[in-house]
Amino acid sequence: QLQLVESGGGLVQPGGSLRLSCTVSGATLANVVIGWFRQAPGKEREAISCISRAGFITPYGTSLRGRTTITRDNVASAVYLELNDLKPEDTAAYYCAAVKRSNFYCSPDAKDYNIWGRGTQVTASS
Repeated sequence: QLQLVESGGGLVQPGGSLRLSCTVSGATLANVVIGWFRQAPGKEREAISCISRAGFITPYGTSLRGRTTITRDNVASAVYLELNDLKPEDTAAYYCAAVKRSNFYCSPDAKDYNIWGRGTQVTASS
């Protein structure tokens, strides 16, 4: 059974960086689309980026544009989201999500993903 576990969150000063991990088990990572999302208290879940089965990356939204890097390691069965120049408004729970679709599929809609991790908290504060 496909499962996702996020890690790497924590407290960081504004301007700092973090690398989040999404470890996949129960399926071959190359057969799965992975999306990254975040949700701050009182706000809607926001799409950050997606990596398709073919390895194509689609960034979403504008709030994190230019400050993220998403990579995939099929051997480690993990997808990484690097967050740079973090700001207090980036404070949120960060989630990865998965769905099995065609090679070039990606989506910013949380409803299109059927497997979710429990999230990892990122707090940017001095």
